Amino acid sequence: MGGKKFILSVDKSILVLLAGLMWCGVGVLLFSYAISWLSPCNSREQFFFYSAGFLAAMPIHHFGFLKIADKNLNRILSLAEKKSPFSFMTWKSYIIVFIMVSMGIALRHSSIPKRYLSILYNGIGLALFLSGIRYFRFFFKLLFEKRS
Repeated sequence: MGGKKFILSVDKSILVLLAGLMWCGVGVLLFSYAISWLSPCNSREQFFFYSAGFLAAMPIHHFGFLKIADKNLNRILSLAEKKSPFSFMTWKSYIIVFIMVSMGIALRHSSIPKRYLSILYNGIGLALFLSGIRYFRFFFKLLFEKRS
């Protein structure tokens, strides 16, 4: 092989797909934590905590994650060549994700009652999932543009 290195690179449509899968996947994970924490509650309490999480999700999605997703999509869509599959996020974003995961672990192991924590997990989980759908919309748009 004479010193040639194998470097995995993918098209920007795959980067968009990977980003969408990550955002939606993490959203489902957070939401599943909240569901398990609320399962012992009665239906009235569940309604309250799910409603509070939903109300938290809407501004988090609209004013926070959607803007981040659009910025990330613009970065990915402006790429001219194939990139590493890990470049669906910037290195700065990987650091932020590490910090957020660490904070999530700390919160889950804190003394905060899980049903109250479910509001945050439902809110962020639903907001991530909804914002992640934006990536799929662009993925299918790119996919259909290639076929035309």
